Amino acid sequence: MEKMKRAERMVAITQVLMLKPNILTPLTLFAERFGTAKSTISEDLMAVKGSLLLSGQGHLETIPGAAGGVRYIPEIAKEEATQFLSKLAECLSNKERILAGGFLYMNDILFDPSVLRPLGLIFAGAFRDKKPDVVVTIETKGIPLALVTAEALGLPMVVIRSGNKVTEGSSVSINYVSGSSRRIQTMSLSRRALDPQRRVLVIDDFMKAGGTALGIKNLMSEFEANVVGIGVLVEAKITEDPKLVEGYLSLLQLRELDLHSGKMLVVPMDSL
Repeated sequence: MEKMKRAERMVAITQVLMLKPNILTPLTLFAERFGTAKSTISEDLMAVKGSLLLSGQGHLETIPGAAGGVRYIPEIAKEEATQFLSKLAECLSNKERILAGGFLYMNDILFDPSVLRPLGLIFAGAFRDKKPDVVVTIETKGIPLALVTAEALGLPMVVIRSGNKVTEGSSVSINYVSGSSRRIQTMSLSRRALDPQRRVLVIDDFMKAGGTALGIKNLMSEFEANVVGIGVLVEAKITEDPKLVEGYLSLLQLRELDLHSGKMLVVPMDSL
């Protein structure tokens, strides 16, 4: 391999780290790949670290010792996150997105990688200090959002099922009351999916009354898990009724929805 100039090497190092977020990479890997000394790689990493901090794209963690290396922690700048959520709120305020029952059509948003990646970084930044062990969501629309959050945190993801799935072995099931419809529903999780006493971060796409989130918390208690945070993309705030859970973080709020006139307003929250 032809020896790279320093600028080219720094670009290549940045690409390697950003493709493997939260994974510890030994300096010897870079030294061998680029045919240079580890001391030179260390100098390059210092420059990369400064560039990431200035651009708000994250930071590097350096672990000393023979078993050490460097780890890229992805982030999003607060100003960029604020602008992104403002544009997303404007997009979701389109009256064509109104669904019966006071819900929003968000499938195109929830399955768009260009939208999901920033959302995952925003949630990761909000909950990283809580030190979760696993990200948990309930099928189905919350899965992509939880997955990008788990990737940004470097954590596994667990999906709670609606009802029992015989293909997943023995499971724990609970009944819960949907906060919006007041219907009794069932959620279940395989005993193999979650080790006991884990620190859990719950991520979901929409919260109306909070019944699902409360059900997840109750299910987690069956695994002796500690729910350290609940994050939702959109919460409905079109009534004065309190939510069934407290201490959650919502990025956007459905503040007004009139099925007759088609008037709807989604706004960003000031919680970042």
